[in-house]
Amino acid sequence: MSLPTPKSDNLTWQDTSVDRHMREELNRHRGAVLWFTGLSGSGKSTLANAVSARLHRNGVHTYVLDGDNVRHGLNRDLGFSPEDRVENIRRIGEVANLFADSGCIVTTAFISPYGRERRLARDIAGGCFIEVYTCPSLEVCEKRDPKGLYKKARAGEIPEFTGISAPYEEPEAAEISIDTGELDVDQSVDKVIAYLQEQGFLSP
Repeated sequence: MSLPTPKSDNLTWQDTSVDRHMREELNRHRGAVLWFTGLSGSGKSTLANAVSARLHRNGVHTYVLDGDNVRHGLNRDLGFSPEDRVENIRRIGEVANLFADSGCIVTTAFISPYGRERRLARDIAGGCFIEVYTCPSLEVCEKRDPKGLYKKARAGEIPEFTGISAPYEEPEAAEISIDTGELDVDQSVDKVIAYLQEQGFLSP
């Protein structure tokens, strides 16, 4: 999926006096987009928040973009049709990229069920995009069901519910895959932090 073309031809990119490299030097770490994807109940939000908290305790500038939270504001005009899902992810990809450009490590928690959506977010962020696939079994997710959504979906009360009545396309080459049914939160966070250190986003 290619990036959409701006609707106006009268736009010029404005360079700024302080660039990304300068902000990263000040922060003493690189900016990054940690894109957590997986079924509802797979642990995306829990892990995104836990990673952010660990980084914060270690002096790293972080921010969490959560799917439900963003739909309360920035994306409150969007529903869950395929078209709205794509626009939802496009907007989040752009916002996440701005955070990364500021030198921040942003963690996002979105089901983002379609591969083309995640490729769009990756294209926007470029080399700082890190896909984190939280991949417990559907049975584990459904057993957790923290919001009672699977129960409603099974009863037909929620149409187009990912994993039940709508598809989830598994990532083909996620940088990090975590079975949160096997690893606890601390172990999962350790795995993400280790990757960030190995790839030079954080100092060892």
